[in-house]
Amino acid sequence: MNSPARKVVTFGQRKVNPRTEFRLRRAEEINSSPNLSERFPKLKSLSVTIDYFDSTGATRTGGMKYKINLAHAKSLLCFNCGNLDCIGADFDLSEELTHAIAHKRKLAEGELRCQGIRHNKERKQDRPCQSILRYKLALSY
Repeated sequence: MNSPARKVVTFGQRKVNPRTEFRLRRAEEINSSPNLSERFPKLKSLSVTIDYFDSTGATRTGGMKYKINLAHAKSLLCFNCGNLDCIGADFDLSEELTHAIAHKRKLAEGELRCQGIRHNKERKQDRPCQSILRYKLALSY
């Protein structure tokens, strides 16, 4: 995997750091994906529970429960990494959702590791993020 570039991009007068640049590109991809109701017409409801953990999996650093509006939500189902210094990754649950729907599962759960890079400004070092997202998808048809 290539490391994200460290260059600073400007949009008009505003400087954009690599994390923001990644988020802007990713938002474009998400917004151009079809709505969930279009892509999965038999899906009637979807609730997502996510919990963020540090790279050891021992310390919970956040989480949320989310009942998705299928008519408005996009089929590219991504959640940002919770580490503010992480660049170039997020947690994409689109494949897990597609797999669950293809097998008509009512519940899908699992764990993903962040594949982004964390930059330590003081030490000027990059290292893998490896934070963990544990998820639960509750589906009805």
